[in-house]
Amino acid sequence: MIQTAGNINQQEKAKQFHNLHHSGKLLILPNIWDCIGAVLLESLNYPAIATASASVAFANGYDDGENISFDDLLTLLKKIVNSVNIPVSADIESGYAENEIHLKENIKRLIETGIVGINIEDTDKKTNLLLPIEIQCQRIKLIKTVSEEMGVRLFVNARTDVYIRGKNFDTSESKLEETLKRGVAYKAAGADCFFPIAMWNGDDIKKIIEQLQMPVNLIIIPGIPELNILNEMGVARISLGPSFLKTAIKAMKDLATKLQNFEGLSDITENEITTAYLKNLVNKKY
Repeated sequence: MIQTAGNINQQEKAKQFHNLHHSGKLLILPNIWDCIGAVLLESLNYPAIATASASVAFANGYDDGENISFDDLLTLLKKIVNSVNIPVSADIESGYAENEIHLKENIKRLIETGIVGINIEDTDKKTNLLLPIEIQCQRIKLIKTVSEEMGVRLFVNARTDVYIRGKNFDTSESKLEETLKRGVAYKAAGADCFFPIAMWNGDDIKKIIEQLQMPVNLIIIPGIPELNILNEMGVARISLGPSFLKTAIKAMKDLATKLQNFEGLSDITENEITTAYLKNLVNKKY
């Protein structure tokens, strides 16, 4: 079993991460893309860390969609895991795999980085179309089998892309029906959480939660209910996707624009985030 930072082993972190989805309280994960972001959240008492594939890609000069190499992703994940003492979940898109043999090897390598959870999508990266339900179920079963063999209860957050890739579902009713169908199937295949990305309607969210009876993950997009309402509804987890990165880039863009006009000096000199603060973060003095 893999030992990670602070001598808390990977299996214990996996249990912690699983329990966070069954606490009865909304788990908020402001997805990060590097070590400093992970350490910042740990210092603010966030109980877990999750990456966002888009943020990881953009921050490293790539477009989203498995364009950053899998080896580079593994290197980054290992650094993030080693930088904090709390569970880390990784967004692995569709798994960087062309077949089940490849997927099995990738899952092994991912677990070896020390992560305890993954997001896995049901989009075929070659066609940008939804994978057939039976194929995605087989992939989920394979992932669970590999993790059990390695002694780590890997948390599988099964993302469905019906709302963004379901070209054959052109009404809200048909999208919800297909989403429910996939949720039921993915749960039976062993998924620990269901992630209907881009779902925002409160009534639809309630139906998903009531009918699936499993943890549900949503992403913050325009129109989604307020966080306190989602908590009351029983949503287990909220992700930000690339929104955390967007917020950081906006601050940088705004300051850069001011500097071009010989403005913004006070934004720099009065910034509460000092060099000493950053040093304390990376040296775990919090």
